[in-house]
Amino acid sequence: MYSLLDTFISWFVLIFGVGAPLYVIFKAIGFNGFREITVYSKYNTFLYRVNPAIKIVFAVVIMMVVTTTIWWIGAILTVAVLSLYITLEHGKRKLYIGSLFIMSTLVGSLWGYAPFVTYSTLSVVFPHFTPDVIWTWPSYFAIMGYQHVLTLQALKYSFQISFRSTAIMASALLLVMTNTPSQILRTLHRFHIPDPILFSIMVAMRTVSFVLEYLNESIKIQMMRGLGSKHSKYLKPIFFFIAAMQGLVPTIIHIMRGGKDTGISADTRGFRATKKRSYVESVPINRLDYYVLAIVVVLIVMDVAINIMGFGRTIPYN
Repeated sequence: MYSLLDTFISWFVLIFGVGAPLYVIFKAIGFNGFREITVYSKYNTFLYRVNPAIKIVFAVVIMMVVTTTIWWIGAILTVAVLSLYITLEHGKRKLYIGSLFIMSTLVGSLWGYAPFVTYSTLSVVFPHFTPDVIWTWPSYFAIMGYQHVLTLQALKYSFQISFRSTAIMASALLLVMTNTPSQILRTLHRFHIPDPILFSIMVAMRTVSFVLEYLNESIKIQMMRGLGSKHSKYLKPIFFFIAAMQGLVPTIIHIMRGGKDTGISADTRGFRATKKRSYVESVPINRLDYYVLAIVVVLIVMDVAINIMGFGRTIPYN
């Protein structure tokens, strides 16, 4: 039998692991801050002058490297890509917001792995594995897929593999912040991606900013009308979450109404009117693009060399 204190701590740790990343995203970053790192803003630094195709290749190579090498390579690349945010418009603020978002992604990924890692996996990752038990979960936690105990090795392993996603996320946001949806659409079309998929990607990119904007307005309106005003300020996060849930329906209605305008815009521009697209603006490859390509080649060579040296993904992360 588990004491009431053990049960309380278990649920507190579970809620903290799930709620902490959400708190960082919705409170510390906020909808406006999250929107800043997910939409394009015009500026004139070297990242904005790099060809979108080169940046897509760079992001793909980053993904390839972090998924085939040891974890600290992913950590180094995450920091390196984040440092490039300082060159963007309002670079210091975007670096701050981007860092918070990557930290929340890291914590969320860590907690998404750690409670579920099996002993068989850890015995492969850590030679001569002897579990260092940190916490024992109540037996009914097994319904959620939790292992019976949480070990220090599970936390280490989850921390290591979490860097696979952080570097990819940072490079993807960098692409979105320095290129318009139409530029990305045009570039992907030259890679012979089918038009229906391209159109879906473009609509998704534009919809993200609208969802954040409408949801933020809905939450503010509910707060202005007094939601949670008669309760303690310490309960404000709960009412903020309630307002976000209640704001989903009006947000979806706004997005559905905007779908008609998107369809009219696509028809007006003659989307898929002919088999071959024409372009008003061409984006040539310049000297700066060759420098980035040189960095891409270095990353590929480094990836191959690291795997030959025995630090690839086939070797346990430790």
